[in-house]
Amino acid sequence: MKRLLVLSGKGGTGKTTVASYLIDRFEAKAYCDCDVDAPNLHLVVGCDEDEPIVSTFYGSAKASVDDEKCSGCRECLMACAFGAVSIENGKARMDEFSCEGCGACAYVCPSDAVAMDPDKAGRMMLYRNYDTVFSTAELKMGRGNSGKLVSEVKKAMTESAYEDTEIAVIDGSPGIGCPVISSISGTDMVIAVTEPSVSGLHDLERLVRTARVFGVKFAVIINKADLSNGISDEIETYAKCVRIPVIGRIPYDSAVVEAVNSNRSVFGTGSAAEKALEEAYENAMRLMTSEHEEDRNK
Repeated sequence: MKRLLVLSGKGGTGKTTVASYLIDRFEAKAYCDCDVDAPNLHLVVGCDEDEPIVSTFYGSAKASVDDEKCSGCRECLMACAFGAVSIENGKARMDEFSCEGCGACAYVCPSDAVAMDPDKAGRMMLYRNYDTVFSTAELKMGRGNSGKLVSEVKKAMTESAYEDTEIAVIDGSPGIGCPVISSISGTDMVIAVTEPSVSGLHDLERLVRTARVFGVKFAVIINKADLSNGISDEIETYAKCVRIPVIGRIPYDSAVVEAVNSNRSVFGTGSAAEKALEEAYENAMRLMTSEHEEDRNK
């Protein structure tokens, strides 16, 4: 099973729009949403009528206080470097959003009133019907275990995929942080979706530097390319300099907005954007099946 990952250096470039099109175009039997901080692929892949298998994701430990044991001595308050402890009515209270799980409060507590418990940091959802598997998750606000959760999302998809699954499409997250690094690991090809803006080009450069470490095949799609043909040309020039192919220039198209608002992908709309995405799909197919790719990242 080959794994195709769609990323973007910044938010709002159309990453999920491209990923959902590729899912339909490839007729992918396995796909997942690794943007665990703000998942939205489920809005356009038609899984609302299915009942998912829901499981709890446990992140780093968080401190909790046993009121019966707590003497209000304030040792934990003085030991906490993150301002997560307060004293209310003579008892210690822990702020779950400020607690970093370091365990200092539990270490200094003379009454053994502080416990470090596994934190319910999010939830995972697995949709599995007669021929497809969709894995997604949602991280709770303020939690910092996004990379670990992404690994679990990918693992759930891989372990639940049917034996005849040839390709899996992964909708990653924007940026270059932990969830992106975790998403890239173990993938066969990365498609970066960028936009013709100064920040789009800058963040694409950061993403390329991050992805180079993994040595995976890498390609670029410029979305809404005709909004600034000049910057789109700059992106193509940059890509050529770093030996990365631009496999598609997608025009701005109101049909994309209509499709997303109707909870479906661009596939089958017959729009100008779909025609450009079809060309990008064909180029991606050639890259994925090439054994001697000249533009492979070095």
